[in-house]
Amino acid sequence: MTDFITWTASPALYDGFIQIRWYGLFFAIGFIVGYSMMDRMFRHEQLNVKWLDSLFVYVVVAMVIGARLGHCLFYEWDVYSQHPIEILKIWKGGLASHGGAIGILIAIWIYSRRVTHRSMLFTLDRLVVPVALVAAFIRTGNLMNHEIYGHETSLPWGVRFVENLPQWMAGAEPIFTAPSHPTQIYEALCYLLLFGLLLYMYWRRNAEEREGLIFGTFLIGTFLSRFLIEFIKNDQVAFEASMTLNMGQWLSIPFVIAGVWLVVRAMQRPRVPIKYAPAKAKAKR
Repeated sequence: MTDFITWTASPALYDGFIQIRWYGLFFAIGFIVGYSMMDRMFRHEQLNVKWLDSLFVYVVVAMVIGARLGHCLFYEWDVYSQHPIEILKIWKGGLASHGGAIGILIAIWIYSRRVTHRSMLFTLDRLVVPVALVAAFIRTGNLMNHEIYGHETSLPWGVRFVENLPQWMAGAEPIFTAPSHPTQIYEALCYLLLFGLLLYMYWRRNAEEREGLIFGTFLIGTFLSRFLIEFIKNDQVAFEASMTLNMGQWLSIPFVIAGVWLVVRAMQRPRVPIKYAPAKAKAKR
């Protein structure tokens, strides 16, 4: 056993006439798998599968715009307020998961009014099942990008990341960080466990018959794990060093509270039975 792990994986899967990055690949795979899962869920409940195409567009656009605006507003507004055109330059990096979550909530509100004409919770209870898996893929992409890692550690699974990534990818010698907590892996594992729990709740316990239960569980599992892991994660911006809790933790608290409220509310209300597809129809698929 070594005292640490040296991480030298390249962020680029292919670096030829075009560059294909692991992060983008994981993001795309997550949405393809998520779409397939939602299609199966909609057919299982005999819902209109044409709703899925609209849902895909709403979620992708809202997640990207919300995550970008969230980073600019919550973390570096002093910079972007002086140079607003820089907000559009997403390829330079800077996305915030809390902003993405807010963006998706706004999009689902619009989607529910214009497409399904059902409550937001109806869509969210189903959507967050694959979203938990997508979150795990995104954190794996962060690992490949040598970013969002934690404090220095002496634990044997501490990881040395490449600090001068652009220069190293251009051919320079790597400069490594001190062995650090691989918080990307910690978060990805938490999201995978949450994904397994949500799958069990949907397919084995019919938890979707209690409106808000699956979505509330998702909020608690996602943002409570994020809140705790933030204690060993490096600050994203300088001003967080003077805060008792960092920005990610403050932004997580309302989501956790909302999740607890939704779970309690769902358990206090009676189930609303759903007419599922016949077993033979499911077997043919």
